[in-house]
Amino acid sequence: MAEHIGEDGESTLIGMGLRVSVSPVQTAFYLILVTLGILGNFTVVGVIGKSIATDHVGGRNSDIIIINMALSNLLVSVMRNIPLVISDIGLELYSSKEWCQVLMGVWVWLRSVNVWSTLFLSAFHLQTLRRVAPTAVSRNGPRSFPKTLLLSLTLIWLLNFVYSIPAHIFSTSGDVNSTETLMLVSSGTRPLLGCVWNFPSSYSGLAYATTSMVIHETIPIVLMAITNLGSLYTLYTHSRVRSTAQDALVIKRVPAERRAVKVILTLIMLFIISWGTSIISVNYFNYNRGSSAEFLLIIARFANIIFIAMSPIVLAFGHRRLRSFIKSTLSH
Repeated sequence: MAEHIGEDGESTLIGMGLRVSVSPVQTAFYLILVTLGILGNFTVVGVIGKSIATDHVGGRNSDIIIINMALSNLLVSVMRNIPLVISDIGLELYSSKEWCQVLMGVWVWLRSVNVWSTLFLSAFHLQTLRRVAPTAVSRNGPRSFPKTLLLSLTLIWLLNFVYSIPAHIFSTSGDVNSTETLMLVSSGTRPLLGCVWNFPSSYSGLAYATTSMVIHETIPIVLMAITNLGSLYTLYTHSRVRSTAQDALVIKRVPAERRAVKVILTLIMLFIISWGTSIISVNYFNYNRGSSAEFLLIIARFANIIFIAMSPIVLAFGHRRLRSFIKSTLSH
């Protein structure tokens, strides 16, 4: 939704949004994080993707999920964060109504996919831990799981595309005297390229924002916390298994699974902190508009990029091929 500010208004405008003062240091730091996110996630997709293409044994399912998450991170950085950096250095770009509808839909789509892809990684690892438990060891294994996996990932992209359709319908391009009165975590913490929400009424806009907060922001975080607690508990039960011939495979895999749990837990905690901070900040803006709104929007902006920038680094500590690639690159 757009709101026009008169000459006596106290807010300073930038393109289509409320001007949030960003210092050169903040701009430089944000640029560094965006660059890390692009290079890091591109490396994850390239290195692990190559390993999947050349190696058909061991860990392929989890690698596909990691690539899916890294790809969503990369697309968010390219489609959303690069234009934000361009805007910060002083280039104010504007889009037509048609392009704004496309861009708003894409931004919401990619951010939502990013959330559910991260949750899927956590849930998949919990399932993997339970599958190697003493009561569920299977020598044959579910041969059809890769198909199920690909179908699940496809559904994530398709269902979130359906969710993003209102962003295509209820968005438009404003003018230099327009400022945003509604924001969503999934579309960013400020307007960009002249694109603003254009719901029929404040009620319908807040209804959409509230639905988004519950379904695509709060529920995934709660589920991530639950799945990670479940992973820790399952690993704890593995470590207490008695050494018998039937349980030898489980005991042998516990150290590897413990390392994987540490990596996944770190990733999810990083996501919960960054995404949760963004949720609190943006919804404070939507429902309160107190004196701290501007500061919290700056916090939300950096919180949105922290996970994208840092997740490849976390993965590098736990993924053998990524570590090998980085060591090889640094040694040359």
